[in-house]
Order: sequence, then C-alpha cells, then structure tokens
Amino acid sequence: MDLITFGVQFLNAVQYGMVLFLVASGLTLVFGILGVINLAHGAFYMLGAYLAYWIAAYTGNFLIALVGGVAIAFVLGLALESVFIRWLYGRDHLAQVLLSFGLILVIDEVRQLLFGKDVHSVAPPDWLSGSIQLTSNLSYPVYRLAICVFCLAVAALIFIVITRTKIGMIVRAGAENREMTRVLGIDYDKVNRLVFATGIALAALGGIVTAPISTVYPGMGDGMLILSFVVVVLGGIGSVAGAAIGALLIGLTDTFGKVFFPSVSGMLIYLLMAAVLLWRPNGILGRRDV
Repeated sequence: MDLITFGVQFLNAVQYGMVLFLVASGLTLVFGILGVINLAHGAFYMLGAYLAYWIAAYTGNFLIALVGGVAIAFVLGLALESVFIRWLYGRDHLAQVLLSFGLILVIDEVRQLLFGKDVHSVAPPDWLSGSIQLTSNLSYPVYRLAICVFCLAVAALIFIVITRTKIGMIVRAGAENREMTRVLGIDYDKVNRLVFATGIALAALGGIVTAPISTVYPGMGDGMLILSFVVVVLGGIGSVAGAAIGALLIGLTDTFGKVFFPSVSGMLIYLLMAAVLLWRPNGILGRRDV
C-alpha cells in the first residue's frame, strides 16, 4: 500500500469513526448519564436519514434538511421524554428495553407507511459534490472531507458544552449525585428532558450527514445501534471523551481490517472490545465505580 492509498484509507477511517461518534455520543448521554437503555437509538439514526431525504426532496436544499431534521428530532425527543422516558428513571432495565423496543416497532411502522420499503438517495450540496484528484486514477470526494470537518466541529462543541458551560456542569453534577442537585434547587427534570432530546438529535444528525454516502433504506440503524453500544462500552459508560476514542479506534480497525484482513474483518471490532475490556474492564476512560 502506497502513501496516498494509506492516506485515503485513513481519511475513510476518521470519517467513519466521527460519524459513529456522533451517534454514540447521543447514546452515551442517554445511557451513561440518564441510566436509560435506549434500544431505539438506531431507529432515530434511520429517522434522521429519512428526514434528510424527505426535506431535501421537498426543498431541494440539503442544508435545510440538515437543520430541519435535527430540529424535528430534538422536538420529538422532548415529547418522548415527557410522555414515556421520564417514567423509566430508576426502574429496572427490563422496562427500559421493552419500551425502547416498542419505539423501534412504532418508528419502523411509521417509516413504512410514509416512505415504503424502497431505497432512496440524497444528493449532497452542489458545492460539496466534487472530488479532489489525488493521482491520475484516484480521487477523494469533497463531501467525505466535509463530514470529517463537520463532525470534528460538533465533537468540539459537545466537549465545550460539557466541560465549560453551566448546563454541562449541571449535567455532570447530576450524573454524580442527582438527589444533591435537586436539593440545591436545580430542576433536574428539565435537564433530563434536554439531555435525552440532545441524544436523539445527535443520532438523527449522524443519519442525516451519512445519507448522501450510504443511501437511505429500511433497517439502516440496526448495525449502527450495535456499534454505538460497542463504542459506549469500549470508551467507558458515561464518558464522551471515551466515546470519541472508542469510535476512532473502531473506525481505524474496521477500515484497515477490511484492507489487510478481509476474511475476518467482521470479527476485529469485537476482538478489539474484548482486548480493551481485559485491559480495562470499565472501558478506556470508564470510572471504577460504574
């Protein structure tokens, strides 16, 4: 493998890992901070992709689809938390699994009623639809580079909000001791609602930015759900920084595994997780008391 080919594969790995981080960071917030196992997280990733297709087809503008899809997912997250999820805090995981599985069935049925079972495509913005010519027979899509830059910007924003803002301080405090935050007069019910809605919006955002390069099809969130849980466990439950490290490791392992070890590439991610958990049972940045 020459240097240019290696660079292309490395960019593919980073792009895949950063999209995975978008989705997994939402799951980290919901699972690690709220303590809710949301099996429907992959369905919201799929929902984001279908929202991108629907809004882009109606408006002809992918940026409107990006903003509109995230906004719709955020509002939907607020509604779901208020009606269903708020009753799950502190309850056993079986109730959470059953409810979130029910949400998967409802979302999939609504998807089938509205869009059918066809595969759809979403065009990227015209100014991102070209390619960068690397050699006489090798080019790299501009949109994939844009995904890397955009996801890095979103990741930086997430870290700034969590570590440098008042709402991030409240979220971290509530994750440590929820009852103490209530005693201090903080309306943690509102915080729960915002955290859950943000997690759903991040899952949908991952589906939106991926739609132009992966097409939109039923069940596209199933594999992403499994990988998101792997990222959460790999990085450490509740650690957004750990999720970022885990997502990049999975991106690199999956991409280069398909190049160098194609016959066993599907196993490498799980072998990586097993190796990391043998080294650090609570994940790379997981806390010992989790």
